[in-house]
Amino acid sequence: MTSPSIYEIYDPRFRHLVVGSAGLDELYSDCRWAEGPVWFADLNCLLWSDIPNERMMRYSQDCDVSVFRPRSDFTNGNTRDNQGRLISCQHGTRRVVRTELDGTINVLADSYEGKRLNSPNDVVVKSDDTIWFTDPSYGIMSNYEGFKADEEQATRNVYRLDPKSGKLTVVANDFGQPNGLAFSPDESKLYVADSWSSHDPNWPAHIRSFDVQADGTLRGGEALCVTDKGLPDGFRVDVAGNIWSSAGDGVHCFAPDGTLLGKILVPQTVSNITFGGPRRNRLFITATKSLYAVYTATMGARLC
Repeated sequence: MTSPSIYEIYDPRFRHLVVGSAGLDELYSDCRWAEGPVWFADLNCLLWSDIPNERMMRYSQDCDVSVFRPRSDFTNGNTRDNQGRLISCQHGTRRVVRTELDGTINVLADSYEGKRLNSPNDVVVKSDDTIWFTDPSYGIMSNYEGFKADEEQATRNVYRLDPKSGKLTVVANDFGQPNGLAFSPDESKLYVADSWSSHDPNWPAHIRSFDVQADGTLRGGEALCVTDKGLPDGFRVDVAGNIWSSAGDGVHCFAPDGTLLGKILVPQTVSNITFGGPRRNRLFITATKSLYAVYTATMGARLC
C-alpha cells in the first residue's frame, strides 16, 4: 500500500506511476537555492545549480557530491543538446551558453533586437536542435541570484533559437513570468509555467499548453493545470505524457489533459526536477537547500 506520508493519490492512475515502497532520499543539503537538475547518462551523474552560492554541483551514482563549476555566473536552468553538450541559462551574464565537449563555453544568446535579455531561466532542446528558453526577470530583481538591473525587453518572453543560423525568435510574450518548460513526448505541444504568483498573489499558478507548428511558431496557450500549493517552476514529462511539476508542497503529477493524479510530498519547496538514473526512472528533485531523489514506476520522456 502506498505510504500516505510520501504520496497523496487523487486518481487511481497515479498508483501505477509510483513505487509504494520507494522512499524519498535526501542526497545533499547544503545549498541556498537548488535549481536546474540535468542528468548525464554517459557519465552516470547529475549536475544542478546552487544559484545564490554561484556554483554548479555534481552528484554521481556512487553518492559522491562535488563542485562541478565554482564560478557559474549564477546559472539557473540546464539541459543537454542532441550532441550531449551542456546548455545553461545564466542570470549573472543574462545569457544562454553552451559548454562544448572540450570544456570551452560559447555564448548562444544574450540579446534580442539590440537589447539585453532579462535573465534566462530554463531551457529545453527539441529534436531538430532548436533551443527554447524562458526569460523572466528574477535574476535582475535583486543582487541575490544575479545583479539588480532594469529590464530592457518590453515583455518577458519565451524564445526559440536556431543554433545553425543564430536566429532568435520570440514565440510567446504574454506571460507574467515565464519559467519552466517542456515538450510533450511527440513534441506537438510545448508546456510553459507562469510563476508570477511569486510576487502577485492574484496571478494564476498555472502551466499553459501551446500547439507547436511546423514552422516553429506556437498556437493556443490555454491554461492546462494549476498547482494548488505554491507555484509551478521547473517540470518534466514522462514517456506517457504526464507532467511532473514542482510546487510548494512537493511534486505534482498531472495527466496530459491536466488532471491532478497525485503528489510526492517533499519537506522543502520544490524548484525543479528531472528524470535520471540508468533506467531514467529515478526522479531527481531540487528543493530549496537540498537535492532529493525517489524511484518511480515510469521513465522520463527525454534523457535531459
